[in-house]
Amino acid sequence: MSEKANLIVESLNLMGYDAIGIGDDDLSLGKEFLLEISKKANFPFLSSNLLDEASGETLLQSSVIKEVKGLRIGIFGLLSPDFFTNPSDPRRKGLNIRPPVETAQAMVKELKPKTDLIILLSHLGYGKDTELARTVKGINIIVGSHTGINVTYPPPLNTIILQTGSRGVFGGRLDLVFSNREPVFYNSEKKISLEKALNYINQRLTSKETPEAEKARLQRAKEETERTLKQLQGNQFTNHIISLQEQMKEDPDIKKLIEDFKAKPQTTGIPAPPK
Repeated sequence: MSEKANLIVESLNLMGYDAIGIGDDDLSLGKEFLLEISKKANFPFLSSNLLDEASGETLLQSSVIKEVKGLRIGIFGLLSPDFFTNPSDPRRKGLNIRPPVETAQAMVKELKPKTDLIILLSHLGYGKDTELARTVKGINIIVGSHTGINVTYPPPLNTIILQTGSRGVFGGRLDLVFSNREPVFYNSEKKISLEKALNYINQRLTSKETPEAEKARLQRAKEETERTLKQLQGNQFTNHIISLQEQMKEDPDIKKLIEDFKAKPQTTGIPAPPK
């Protein structure tokens, strides 16, 4: 398992990751191993509510701020304590987990004055992500995990909630189009759908075959659709979920890492703690 973990980190380094959020399975080899392997990454391992039991301090980096073309993006991570139902779960040895909502409120308060956009790398599960989005204001995007579902059409909340299927079968891509610096977005797919609906309504209204009773109903629908479209102004997002196919071109450096890994004799067991 330790060799596989090292392979994953080397691959993520080559991919140019900016940060990753820690989940329950990342603790499978224990706290010390996670700390050691985090030093091999070219990006931070983030968890804002995973605490070292002895010191009471966060075990890993709690957040990072990235500047992209003048946009300051604050990123933090949360792990759910609900995934450790067994009190003697070895993954929790030497660790405490601070309540996610309390931590999220503290992180938004800390990051908001320093950033233009706040992203949460969540390992809470989809249901808890939606609850958190309704409870804690100020998180603009939640990149969720653990539930392993494809959220093709994010729910109509002020927070964009994303998630893709598990086991690396899908890739997710979020495109943001800015027309102002307000961190509020609408789904461009919704606008396209409304515009198509409005076009159809106008065609029916101008058709001589449309009964007058139906035209009255269509006129009300037209007015409502136009009102909704007027509200969809400013920044927009488009969410893409891509099925990763075998025929897609592989990165040669990562492919070689995997081939070398498969060629080695595989060992099992938890590595000894670093000295």
